[in-house]
Amino acid sequence: MKSLVRKKQIYIVALPVMLLLGSGCKKMFDIQPEQNLDREQMYRDVYDADAAVLGLYGKLLNLAEQQVVLNELRADLMDVTSNASEVLKEVNEHTVTLENPYANPKPFFETILNCNDVIKNFRIMYTDKKLSTEQFQQRYGDVVALRSWVYLQAGIQFGTVPYITDALETVDAVKDESRFTRLGLERLIDTLIKTTDSIPYKDPYTATTSLVTIVDGYNTSKFFIHKKCLLGDLYLWRSAFTKSAADARTAAQYYKDVMNTDKSDAGETYRVKYSEVLSNSDLAIGYYNDGRVNQYNENALVNSNSLGWRSMFARAQDGLYNQEWIWMLYFDKSFAPKNPFINLFSNRGGSYLVKPSQTAITAWNSQVQSENNFRFDGRGKLTYTMLDGQPVIMKYLYNYLDETTSIPVRPLEKPGKWFLYRAALLHLHYAEAANRDGRHRLAYALVNDGIKANYTDPALPTDVTNSQQTFDVEPYAFDARLGEVPRFRSAWYKNAGIRGRAHLKVNPVAAGSDSTLAIENQIIDEQGLELAYEGHRWADLLRISIRRDDPAFIADKVYEKLQKGGNGKAAEVRARLMARNWFLPFKW
Repeated sequence: MKSLVRKKQIYIVALPVMLLLGSGCKKMFDIQPEQNLDREQMYRDVYDADAAVLGLYGKLLNLAEQQVVLNELRADLMDVTSNASEVLKEVNEHTVTLENPYANPKPFFETILNCNDVIKNFRIMYTDKKLSTEQFQQRYGDVVALRSWVYLQAGIQFGTVPYITDALETVDAVKDESRFTRLGLERLIDTLIKTTDSIPYKDPYTATTSLVTIVDGYNTSKFFIHKKCLLGDLYLWRSAFTKSAADARTAAQYYKDVMNTDKSDAGETYRVKYSEVLSNSDLAIGYYNDGRVNQYNENALVNSNSLGWRSMFARAQDGLYNQEWIWMLYFDKSFAPKNPFINLFSNRGGSYLVKPSQTAITAWNSQVQSENNFRFDGRGKLTYTMLDGQPVIMKYLYNYLDETTSIPVRPLEKPGKWFLYRAALLHLHYAEAANRDGRHRLAYALVNDGIKANYTDPALPTDVTNSQQTFDVEPYAFDARLGEVPRFRSAWYKNAGIRGRAHLKVNPVAAGSDSTLAIENQIIDEQGLELAYEGHRWADLLRISIRRDDPAFIADKVYEKLQKGGNGKAAEVRARLMARNWFLPFKW
């Protein structure tokens, strides 16, 4: 391992380190002790520490395909194609065997043990005064949070996992059940909260930190896990087990801190803002305006790598990118591993193994435009498209296929991205937490057409001094005032809501229904429409089933997918899920 990383060398050394830790050629934990470099050569200063952190994120890339497949194919929005292998069919039908590579927990624990090794050596570096307090706290907090995220993903898929914080000699030592306590998902989440909530630094790396730099053309600022998003998710999960409004409120507070990243009243970061209807220079569903009365139709949809909602998945790291993306990693020809998503999704240059389910397609086609009652959700057309007569999931392919011809533009390079966390997910998880803390109106507003629209006092149409705001305590205080006499431009006036940004009608809450459950159902439905194939669906469905103590919630959705897809095993799968057989076997 070359780790001679000096201040002037970090730009050229960081990605080779990612190549080493991210590739399957030579695992850190398969090297015998006598083969290891002297630690005095590996962990000498902050630049070596930076290389170790970047190496961990390179290692994390090996989990991308497994994480997306398990969270999407086990749920209701993704189905297999006729090209799919038997192992993908097993995942789809919840019949995985021990040999199934998608059900292998080893890659999770390779990353976890790499984190443990780095944490151990960061502590030594701090003791030896090779890292300042600030340098240690930022990097240590990042690695602990990254390990907690991987543990959470493993717990969601496997249910019961060993919890290990020591650096081990080999990853196969994890299999020794006599050495390590195995924690069920509820206890694991409690443990992760205690560990992650105790880290001394919870904010993102500052812009002046040496890790925030340009590596091989990429700005690294969004490479790193957002610790407050993670803590929000951990408390949201715990609230599902405890049924505690206090846990939901703590989750909401962490989410709100991230939503308030931009302190400016004119700020747009993470606020899910309205569309720019004239320029379409935005991240919203938009339509080209050529003066026609009936412009809001499928033929006028903005479908571009540089404009509108689709562009968030294709655009470079510019200002609009920073408004939506919180955490993203890249696949590049310069470092391993290779992009797995082209082979998974594309029927041009790939094997085309999975596709959108009929359930997902039906859901998009049943939405109603807010302008003209036209049944259409532009997000559906921009999430998948018909290529060669086949429905192809497109979110991961926009930098690979030509924007207009859908022909591979760089067939050998196969660039790509791993979408990990964005503003829409932040808002929907916040809404779930707020709803469970009794803030139904606020949750409804964020999912539908925004704060201003839902908190405008009809008795005060002009003077909005005492209107267009929630008048609530934190983390539920929002001010969306937009007025002229007197003039207001308050922090949240641009918020459009998830459906508002998509130009869709709001979903009413039926009179007499349980508003908590009705709004929670809206949140889950909207997550499917907005976030499909980004690796969150199984986790979100599972959390709601646990909170409601209702296996039918998840079983019915998976059954519907299989039944609509013509899968004869739909009833068998439903029966397994009704029996709470939700988790994969923990063996390799």
